[in-house]
Amino acid sequence: MVVVHLISDSQDSMHYLARGSQDLNEDPTRMRLTIRSHTWRPPTDIYETEDALVVRLEIAGMSETDFSIVLDGRYLTIRGVRSEPPERRAYHQMEIPFGEFGIDIDLPFPVVASAIEAVYRNGFLRITLPKAGPQKIRIEE
Repeated sequence: MVVVHLISDSQDSMHYLARGSQDLNEDPTRMRLTIRSHTWRPPTDIYETEDALVVRLEIAGMSETDFSIVLDGRYLTIRGVRSEPPERRAYHQMEIPFGEFGIDIDLPFPVVASAIEAVYRNGFLRITLPKAGPQKIRIEE
């Protein structure tokens, strides 16, 4: 893991120097930050019905082709990019995130991968993951 230390410049209190380091014990007075991606997470509801697990994201301004949904075992990953409008703006307030977003969900139970449905409508992405029922194993003689 690489840790980035932000070191205050004594000449200018608003200026910081970034330095990468793998030694965490160099100077305990320095602030340590972990490098992370600049992705954001849209508001997400996950709920269970009698037959399925439902994942619902509130994410306006997208189209069906803007999403990547991957199921790997019991791990669901939803990724995409919401593009910022191309016209130049001088924001007075900005609360709507743009750019890459991502959600990783550990599913609480197995699902039927071939029956998953994803629908994007009215600014909501709804993914329905049908529960996998118990499998009967036949014993051969």
